[in-house]
Amino acid sequence: MGARAEERAPMDVPATILAVTREIWEDRGVATLTRHYAPGIVVRSPASIVVGNQGVIAATLATLHEFPDRQLYGEDVIWCAAPNGAALSSHRLICTATHAREGAYGAPTGRQLRYRILADCHLRADGQIDDEWLVRDQGAIATQLGLSAEDYARQLIVQEGGPESCVPPFTPARDVVGPYAGTGNDDPLGAHHASLLTEIMAGNLAVIRDRYDRACWIAKPGGMEDVGIAAADAFWLGLRSAFPDAAFEIHHVIGRDDPGMPPRSALRWSLTGTHSGWGRYGRPTGAPVHVMGISHAEFGALSGGEMRLRREWTLVDDTAIWKQILLHTGEL
Repeated sequence: MGARAEERAPMDVPATILAVTREIWEDRGVATLTRHYAPGIVVRSPASIVVGNQGVIAATLATLHEFPDRQLYGEDVIWCAAPNGAALSSHRLICTATHAREGAYGAPTGRQLRYRILADCHLRADGQIDDEWLVRDQGAIATQLGLSAEDYARQLIVQEGGPESCVPPFTPARDVVGPYAGTGNDDPLGAHHASLLTEIMAGNLAVIRDRYDRACWIAKPGGMEDVGIAAADAFWLGLRSAFPDAAFEIHHVIGRDDPGMPPRSALRWSLTGTHSGWGRYGRPTGAPVHVMGISHAEFGALSGGEMRLRREWTLVDDTAIWKQILLHTGEL
């Protein structure tokens, strides 16, 4: 079954997103950001919030300087229609790059990097992007450069001038209201994925055994990939147990069933609370923490006719989480 008629946009959304990404990064069309990105665009990542395309251009130039051979491979674009002929795309990319010059990650190491990005973009009917949520696997970058996510966060605080001057991580209190206020579509697959993650975050980890395929493939933050229900359980338990009092919220849900593609979904979600438990981030510190997360999933019925989660990609920014913890503890 293909995408429903009401989910059609006046543009080929995946083709548009892939073309814009290539033009900016691989074709060196940084100047086209003034055309592709609205002047007042709001770009949120776990590390910061940037308003305006001039800030985006500056960050793009700095990244290209540090990683001149950077390539962005689009794995998928999961999208839904929005009012006035617009769309919300959830884009999954694999990035490769050589750390060739000095920049935000320090002196050049010559190391080859491979990491993922998940980005939700509001694409207007004229093709211009004016609202974005982006999670980059900073933990994977740090690890490949020889640092732990915690050590890189500590280094970043010092590099940015110390606790009083460093760039504050994104939190709801720092958010800026952008033009996109949608919450996704009503596809049942998206609702199924949202229900599954809600159950997990409520502590019902048994749903992983019940609703994941036994041979599920899992891509996790830190560049880690694993297989099996135990791997999924370990990741979600480790994350949730670190923030047991955190409020879980799903902000956006997309489900799609397109010809030639497996049934799939995209969720954008958050945890907001305190680092009050043992888990992925070690000793509890009581630090106030906001976690921005994006998850993609593919579903299928390999055996028995029951639809199960077969592949899952989830990103949070471990370095931004550690930065919040370290700013609270002062352990620099």
